[in-house]
Amino acid sequence: MKIAMPVYAVLVLGAAQIAVANAAVAKDAGASPAKISGSTALALAGVIAPLSPTLSGAEKKAVAMLFAANADIPYKKPVVVTADKIVCRTGNVDITLRNCEVTFGKKVRTVNGPTANEIFATEALAGIPPDGAAGSNFESLSKLSCTIDPNAIRQKDGSGADCTFQPGN
Repeated sequence: MKIAMPVYAVLVLGAAQIAVANAAVAKDAGASPAKISGSTALALAGVIAPLSPTLSGAEKKAVAMLFAANADIPYKKPVVVTADKIVCRTGNVDITLRNCEVTFGKKVRTVNGPTANEIFATEALAGIPPDGAAGSNFESLSKLSCTIDPNAIRQKDGSGADCTFQPGN
């Protein structure tokens, strides 16, 4: 007698194997720094720069102008946007919950609402894998360093924004 396995059971088993393989790759990826460039790097620098206690007003303004689609800015020097750690949390039970803690050395900035949502979404765009726990979704990274070069961005060839970071914390 031949035992037939329903097609949907095979699909579920296959999807489970793919999910386990993807989780293993994501975990191994945490061992080495991730690198992003172009528009995603500019977006990540653009949402973190306003919170930075180390950037000058001129540097924050330059990143903001570039992020707002203005490549022809008066600021000419590269800007380096850094953060030691970023941990964002949204709620899937308390759907109003949105917050991020951004650490710069010993200084921690906590943001909520739309600003936190913007950082959370940009982390997802940058490939930060989400993690869930008891009614919450987390995304975190550490050792963020983004170099934004206004002169390269002005060329409009896709260059001028590069970031490295460690996924997770």
